[in-house]
Amino acid sequence: MPVPAIAFYPVPGLPQVNADTNLAAIIQAAISAADLQPQNGDVFAVAQKIVSKAEGRLVNLNDVKPSAEARDLTRGGDKDPRLAELILRESRRIVRHSAEVIIVEHNLGIVLANAGIDRSNVAGDEDIVLLLPKDPDASAALLRQALEESFGVHLGVIITDSIGRPWRLGTTGIAIGCSGITALTDMRGQVDMFGRVLQVAEVATADCVAGDAGLIMGEGAEAVPVVLVRGTNAQASDQNARTILRPEHENLFQ
Repeated sequence: MPVPAIAFYPVPGLPQVNADTNLAAIIQAAISAADLQPQNGDVFAVAQKIVSKAEGRLVNLNDVKPSAEARDLTRGGDKDPRLAELILRESRRIVRHSAEVIIVEHNLGIVLANAGIDRSNVAGDEDIVLLLPKDPDASAALLRQALEESFGVHLGVIITDSIGRPWRLGTTGIAIGCSGITALTDMRGQVDMFGRVLQVAEVATADCVAGDAGLIMGEGAEAVPVVLVRGTNAQASDQNARTILRPEHENLFQ
């Protein structure tokens, strides 16, 4: 059996994105300018920030009035109570917190620090912050539909974000939204090289692609928010990023 090869192509030259930006149109233009031709089964990894910006998810902290709970969370630390208030609004529950960080279960079901709210690579003053998309799976589906109509082939779209992990330093990319690609590949029932039947093997395919694309996107001034990924052989799938969330009854760390 041949070993699959996966290639990652940065899509350069995208302009700054705002609430009036047609993401599909600027990605299509950048792809054409880069002389790339999407093929059947290619996947677009798209950074969450440009999706959130296009959906108008910017908030001015001067418009946020912190609650008593937000003030209690930030007492004794340097975190802005207005930011803590936004974190509370964007979250189902607080998992853990300190004076410096608030780890929450986001309304999307993702466990991450500060509800994914960020100031990096956001134009304007320090009081402007960016929230995650309201429904990144829906955002991925709409973007995929538009790009498929433009290029005439089946495509996948993954919306990526960087998160930290318990017990390990550093961040890695994950899929917070996806469409048109199997998010979770179930290998149970297949056999290993010695003929043993796999009992628990499930691969978070969309997260793997997001993590690798993140190496090209970077975290600073790289300005590469879109990566074309070839070789995943994306198949039509009804799965989305919510597929990867561990069910509550299986979560031993609640």
